Amino acid sequence: MPHIKLLSPRLANQIAAGEVVERPASVVKELVENALDAGAGRVDVEVEQGGAKLIRVRDDGSGIPESDLPLALNRHATSKILTLDDLEAVGTLGFRGEALASISSVARLALTSRTVDQEAAARVEAEGRDMDARISPAAHPVGTTVEVRDLFFNTPARRKFLRTEKTEFNHVEECVRRQALGRFDTGFTLRHNQKTVQSLRPAESDLDRERRVGSLCGRQFIDNAVMIDTEATGLRLWGWVALPTFSRSQADLQYFFVNGRVIRDRLVAHAVRQAYRDVLYNNRHPAFVLYLEVDPATVDVNVHPTKHEVRFRDGRLVHDFIFRTLHRALADVRPDDQFRGAVAQSLGREADSVAQQPNPPASDAQAPFGSPAQTSAPLAGGGYPSPGGAPQPQEWRASDQMAFYQSLNEGGGVSSSTPGPGSALRPALTTPPGEEGDEPPLGYAIAQLHGIYILAQSRAGLIVVDMHAAHERITYERMKRALDDQDLKSQPLLVPASLAVSQKEAALVESHGAELGQLGLHLERIGPETLAVRQVPALLRGADTEQLVRDVLADLIEHGQSDRVEATTHELLGTMACHGSVRANRQLTIPEMNSLLRDMEATERSGQCNHGRPTWTLVTLSELDKLFLRGR
Repeated sequence: MPHIKLLSPRLANQIAAGEVVERPASVVKELVENALDAGAGRVDVEVEQGGAKLIRVRDDGSGIPESDLPLALNRHATSKILTLDDLEAVGTLGFRGEALASISSVARLALTSRTVDQEAAARVEAEGRDMDARISPAAHPVGTTVEVRDLFFNTPARRKFLRTEKTEFNHVEECVRRQALGRFDTGFTLRHNQKTVQSLRPAESDLDRERRVGSLCGRQFIDNAVMIDTEATGLRLWGWVALPTFSRSQADLQYFFVNGRVIRDRLVAHAVRQAYRDVLYNNRHPAFVLYLEVDPATVDVNVHPTKHEVRFRDGRLVHDFIFRTLHRALADVRPDDQFRGAVAQSLGREADSVAQQPNPPASDAQAPFGSPAQTSAPLAGGGYPSPGGAPQPQEWRASDQMAFYQSLNEGGGVSSSTPGPGSALRPALTTPPGEEGDEPPLGYAIAQLHGIYILAQSRAGLIVVDMHAAHERITYERMKRALDDQDLKSQPLLVPASLAVSQKEAALVESHGAELGQLGLHLERIGPETLAVRQVPALLRGADTEQLVRDVLADLIEHGQSDRVEATTHELLGTMACHGSVRANRQLTIPEMNSLLRDMEATERSGQCNHGRPTWTLVTLSELDKLFLRGR
């Protein structure tokens, strides 16, 4: 074994660079974070050849005094922390003082800076070969510019691991996107090969913030997102969460910030996934841009070289706060929340078209079939005309809702025969009387299509409802509420099941016995590595008891809590609700269809069935006009 020797500063910095500088995007991240910590109101990022040839980051922050420039390139030299107390409550994005030293060891670095007190700027240069800092006068406004050229020029093995120019620039763009989402008070510019890719002004108002999120994450995300802002127990969570119907095949639109620092944390991911559990389709991923504000002293940011992970002092409190906030926000979404914007746009376009119409509306004799001239006048008996001339009954009354569900539960009162030819569409082309402002969000049913879909008319356009999926969600939510009201009952096992576990898991059962009992699981340690399962939840007596217990213990070890029993119970309730809901080809009357629509409007998460499929969709008037080339 060779003798122990001190590493040279150059080699030590290059080893550190292996952790800090993975690719050009890593350099951009470190330099932009330094600019933000300096109080920059604007940050300009320019790269060439994906960042391999040039990275230039310019800011208008406080700058660096000339006397501190050589020290800025030394390892573990920083102005952001001084004592252990500072490290335990870090309020800046950077704090280790390794970035500039690591970058200069694997690239040619030049830093030009000027403070408000200096009459002239100064420039310091260093490169990987000798790392000697050379200072010279320069011309520069207040702020700092850092130029990094020829990344990995002296470490060719590292340079070979770089991907194509397009791939590397995509990583740079994603890095700038994260920083721009984390600091709304700062303007950002990104240029690649002399072409401007992003130009963002500071976003001070709520509307400006929403516009920035829309420009960075896509307008569709904002149009399908819910704004939240909740405070409790010293925590604040705010931002945007997408509706379950706006899900992704990959987790590529998930941004979570803790005190302005973007992180990817398993505890946070688990809380979000749990909140979306029964509203996402198959293996889809939710989309969100969320900001958690906590006391810096309660979160440790010094647990990962790239600072992408954090550790919370009370992780369970944070987990529960995130879960309950998102769970409540998704549950409170109602149909009128989902297309209020579409209604406003539709009404605005209709008003504009009427105002611009040069000729008066057509007379009754000229009006096409289904136009307001034919359908808006009620008959003497209180009904409305149908295409065949027979009056339809008034479509919805308060008593219809109860009668509908009685008929579903009792199996009578509703015809279940398969529709014959010519009867797939059951029309009733009008809405009940009332003020326009009283129209419910999902409008009024006008027909049933092929025994599967309910067609409803609203001022926004045509609403198509999957009646089985909608009734499945309504039934499922009612069963969950009934279960919550009577608590989770346990079922003793006639013969207790014996389960071999590790000593750690056995000790966990002893320390969490009360919590497991609340879940309906009664476990007893009967040996150093043996458990006896004596009671299980009554609803799950036919489930795989051993696998359930092992999954619960794994969750307790990983997250300090488990929702496996609840998840398995809800999965069973979902299956029961699916089989107990109205099936396809079941003919419903107009009052029954309207009763279903009204219940959808009052039910939590009614936009998706238990499997995450959408229950309804809106075809706006403008979309219908495009199909028929109206207004052209």
